[in-house]
Amino acid sequence: MPNDTRILAVDDREENLTALAAVLDALPVDVVPVTSGQAALKELLNDDFALILLDVVMPEMDGFETAGHIKSRPRTRDIPIIFLTAGGGSGEQAFRGYSAGAADYLTKPFDPWLLRAKVSVFVDLHRRNLQLQRQAKLLRQSLTEGEEGGALSGCERFLSALDERLQRVEEDAARIRAGEPADDLGDHVAELRLALDALSAGT
Repeated sequence: MPNDTRILAVDDREENLTALAAVLDALPVDVVPVTSGQAALKELLNDDFALILLDVVMPEMDGFETAGHIKSRPRTRDIPIIFLTAGGGSGEQAFRGYSAGAADYLTKPFDPWLLRAKVSVFVDLHRRNLQLQRQAKLLRQSLTEGEEGGALSGCERFLSALDERLQRVEEDAARIRAGEPADDLGDHVAELRLALDALSAGT
């Protein structure tokens, strides 16, 4: 089952991309590998990513130039970038990396545990941000409906949405009691929690 969190890995050497995928295999992410800056920019036109792992030294378009293009686009400017380089830990290169918009800068060979820990932080931030966006959308819908049909109507619709989510969880619990699988229980609980959090934030 594919994960909903995607990471873009950019490196001109296939073996490095394979190593990155292996390091991040334990995390609930999909690693999308590309071998050039141009391919990375093309990929970013079509999909959303939580993080970009970007090699510095690449032919034609290096990591710094690629990052410049990424940060110049409104759609992608907020995606965090971790630079990965075999060029050593020179202060000048690190300065260029941070100046280009890097959130972090690691030299190869990097510690797999350190990279995994850093990626986990960005993935968690991405998921929390998405959750906040969903809560805000739910609240906006409730407020809009309240303005259009009266405050009571908006509240009733919100409570109806809560009731619907609770009913799904109860149905899942009934399946479990009957010895049947309830594969969607986690998603249904998360939806209910989202609605409850949105209600708490709006009161």
